[in-house]
Amino acid sequence: MDFLYVKSLHIIFVITWFAGLFYIVRLFIYHVEAEKKEQPAKDILQTQYKLMSKRLWYIITWPSAILASIFAFWMLYKNPVFLEMPWMHVKLAFVLALYFYHYSCHRIFSQLQKDIVKYSALKLRMFNEIATIILFAIVFLVTLQSAINWIWGVVGIIIFGIIMMLSIKLYKRIREQKSWDKHEKELLKEDKKNKN
Repeated sequence: MDFLYVKSLHIIFVITWFAGLFYIVRLFIYHVEAEKKEQPAKDILQTQYKLMSKRLWYIITWPSAILASIFAFWMLYKNPVFLEMPWMHVKLAFVLALYFYHYSCHRIFSQLQKDIVKYSALKLRMFNEIATIILFAIVFLVTLQSAINWIWGVVGIIIFGIIMMLSIKLYKRIREQKSWDKHEKELLKEDKKNKN
């Protein structure tokens, strides 16, 4: 098979792999948030999130990870000169980090399938940013093909990640405040009813 076909297939499966990784953590967040719901809503939602997660994980994410890796090794086999380039060594280090991230997602997936909730929704939102940083680093490395210049892109995405995490915390506070305000309004209505 021509190198460009192999490269195209590698890119396609990297995209679907990242799509799966981004969406699976969103499903983890929804699953954890459903833990606070009352019955029967809690069971209905968590059963649905388990099913959606299972399909996403085993039909899209895992196959994409495997196929992206196969086509990556195939590209390196067809063009071993890449392994002599310093930027490729750094890229492979980020790919290794991506495998660890994937494994961490698999552990969380397995726990949630067994109804074991160990992480808060906020921690999972922050955890989700790791994949974003890895994605940016890899894209900058491959595009710039420099072991040094990619650092500026990653520094930028880390700053962006920090801003996103602060935004997530702010969003959480706003949601909690709205929930508290709604609760107070309900108490005031109840109090007015009791006085009448």
